[in-house]
Amino acid sequence: MHALIVVAHADQQSFTHAVTAEVAKGITDSGHTLEVADLSEQGFDPRFGAPDLAKFRNQAEVPDDVRFEQQRIERAGALVLVYPIYWWSFPALLKGWIDRVFTNGWAYEERADGGLDKKLDDLNVHLLAIGGANLRTFARHGYFGAMRTQIDHGIFDYVGASVRTSELLLPAEGSFPQAHLQIAQDIGRRVFA
Repeated sequence: MHALIVVAHADQQSFTHAVTAEVAKGITDSGHTLEVADLSEQGFDPRFGAPDLAKFRNQAEVPDDVRFEQQRIERAGALVLVYPIYWWSFPALLKGWIDRVFTNGWAYEERADGGLDKKLDDLNVHLLAIGGANLRTFARHGYFGAMRTQIDHGIFDYVGASVRTSELLLPAEGSFPQAHLQIAQDIGRRVFA
């Protein structure tokens, strides 16, 4: 099977990229193929602009860069998002990717009767969020629950995708970052389990 890993971090030497490499290793070690969409490296424009609005209003076709990303997802049996937590959420680059790529008519369909058809029900999603605060801080502020509400439910359930992994990789005494790299590799091995 084939996976698409989407990474959103401008620094190629970042821990986010190290985690991405370990997830990729786990996927390939288990006999599967993958593609990495490095949004920063490829210069993906996250701004929802006039062409995106025209598509949303059914007045234009999907912009070429968006269609390219949709085709990447269509080739994949699993979508893996690896990202740092910025201001308790996705980086703007990744959020903009979702805003632009998960279009009405492709990811979901709003019906004339007000109903919704979820169109990505064959897609399995794995989320690896990398935070700088410790678990106590995240727990005190209810972040994990908020993340599941906003991302797991608010985005992926809305389009019918199944979130199979929703992992917070946070600093821990004595084991950071090596233990997290092993967790990432283990998640990669289980992407198609």
